[in-house]
Amino acid sequence: MRTVIPDQLKVQLRYPARAVGLAGAAAMVASVFLPWSYGHEALDDVGFTGLPSPLQFVFLILPIAILALLGIPLVGKAKLGRWAKIVAWNTTAKTASLGALATVVVALAAIAIELGGLVNIETGGWLALVGAILAAAATVFLPDSPEPTLSRVKSPRWLQITAIVVVMAIVLFGSAYALGMDDAGAFLTLAALLVGIILTLRQFGVFGWLGIASANNNRVLVMSAFVVAFAFPFTQNGSNANMSIAAQVLIFAATALGLNIVVGLVGLLDLGYIAFLGAGAFTAAVLSDSAFATINFHPPFIVTVLIAGTVSSLLGLMIGAPTLRVSGDYLAIVTLAFGEIFRISMLNLDGSDGPNITHGSAGIPGIPDLNLFGFDFGQAHIIAGIEIGRFANYFWLMLLVMALIILVFTNINHSRIGRGWVAIREDEMAAEAMGVNTFALKLLAFAGGAFLAGIAGAIKAHHDVSVTPEQYVFLESAFLLAAVVLGGMGTVSGVLIGAVILKVLPEKLRFFSDYRLLLFGLLMILMMRFRPEGIIADERRQLEFHDDDEELADEIEEELITHHAHLNPERKGFEL
Repeated sequence: MRTVIPDQLKVQLRYPARAVGLAGAAAMVASVFLPWSYGHEALDDVGFTGLPSPLQFVFLILPIAILALLGIPLVGKAKLGRWAKIVAWNTTAKTASLGALATVVVALAAIAIELGGLVNIETGGWLALVGAILAAAATVFLPDSPEPTLSRVKSPRWLQITAIVVVMAIVLFGSAYALGMDDAGAFLTLAALLVGIILTLRQFGVFGWLGIASANNNRVLVMSAFVVAFAFPFTQNGSNANMSIAAQVLIFAATALGLNIVVGLVGLLDLGYIAFLGAGAFTAAVLSDSAFATINFHPPFIVTVLIAGTVSSLLGLMIGAPTLRVSGDYLAIVTLAFGEIFRISMLNLDGSDGPNITHGSAGIPGIPDLNLFGFDFGQAHIIAGIEIGRFANYFWLMLLVMALIILVFTNINHSRIGRGWVAIREDEMAAEAMGVNTFALKLLAFAGGAFLAGIAGAIKAHHDVSVTPEQYVFLESAFLLAAVVLGGMGTVSGVLIGAVILKVLPEKLRFFSDYRLLLFGLLMILMMRFRPEGIIADERRQLEFHDDDEELADEIEEELITHHAHLNPERKGFEL
């Protein structure tokens, strides 16, 4: 049974609690200038005195935030003015303290595992742990703060644009730093730290304010995002390994966006979606200039990618037409069977059990790199003095494809077709009674999602150089579905985040490869328990999962009003 601290007791203990919390935060700040480990091999070398590592410098964000959140309110509400009500000081301090504690625990566990025992943890590590425990325990005794209203604060346009640019710059260099980490313990510590920082900023109300700024400057946001994405290869110093991961993430994300149409918008559970990606890849392979290609027809890649998308789309129509009369578990079983049928069919097209089209389990190797309009994707290019390798070329190509997919997805989502899909997801019988052609729209979703997967598959074939049937097993379909559910069904940014998580984690946690499915399973369980709507969810789905939460409904309603406040210049609000 959970222990609840009375509000009266919290009020009485607020000043001692603040003092203890400040002492804990100060201890964490001091700890980064002391060695955390006996050896220099752990994390990113945290064994120096007076010389914090980059990871320790980033860690300083949380204890400094705790010092500010606990110390500033001591000046009194009168001096804080309107900011006393805008910012949730105590609750945000509690979130930052818990984030710091989780980060320290992960870091010390990594040191102990990598160096062979707790004896290798030095004074700085133990001081950071004690300080984090003190701060976390102290903030429990602080009175709860009201919900932050920072999102309602009006701010000048230049400040909004500056904030967007700064956030994008942080994303660019943060991604480069995280992807360049070779130590699994350091990567996990950074991941825990970033989660703590993000939750703290969310509790502070920063993301609500950024949401309004993004809505008011949507073009600036989109342009900044793509400029950052195109600039990413320049941060890798020609690293093919990191750019290969980045290109695979975009291929995976493009495929997941296609699945998002079927699962997120229409609500159809597809467990064999990887087959459409495979169909596009095999189509591009047999039409390529590979010496192992079995069809003597080699059109330009622009034509090939359209053929690959069409083939996948036709497969979507073939599987959808006879089976979309069923739904739920039955549809899941049918699509699961289709995925296995596709893989087995590709294995049997080996010239023995069937016509020789795919060479069976050997697949089609030796697929040449793309050459579009004289640009050879297989050659490295020197741009601004930096070598841009083969995988960076495919990364840029996938960015263009992703831009097209996102444009199509968002426009369809807000069109009559998209509203029909959402109506089918909400209540198919009611939608049909209102005149919605449910069968045709579901078939269109299957074919459209398959087309996007086919395009991604065609590029994947040239990126991977070879295509084999064993690349397209059920487990890959499960990962695609997990990316959609984890990120947030029906959203673009959520699926992109989910794809990044499910593709980058296995690459950075190779030591955990035998337990990768266990890790993903625990992650999904935690998400279902604490945030079933996904990391980034639209308001409709958030209300679906929390329909009994009246406070959440009021909060979402206020967010929607604030989100569109720029359309009404007469709306009242605070000036920043």
